[in-house]
Amino acid sequence: MDTAFKETILAIVTTEKERVIHSSAPVFYACNEEEKERVAMMLAGITLGMVHDLSNGCLIIMRH
Repeated sequence: MDTAFKETILAIVTTEKERVIHSSAPVFYACNEEEKERVAMMLAGITLGMVHDLSNGCLIIMRH
């Protein structure tokens, strides 16, 4: 039986500090939407993850 995690949240990127109260993943706070998108894309490239938009002001980077 394989018990390893296959999907992992690597990071959260947001412009709204009140959206993320507690997280085991690192949280990156951006000043505006442009910076949020840029940081998320850079982190995804570095970590080989995928960016997912939660439609609430937060982007998550996940490894599938």
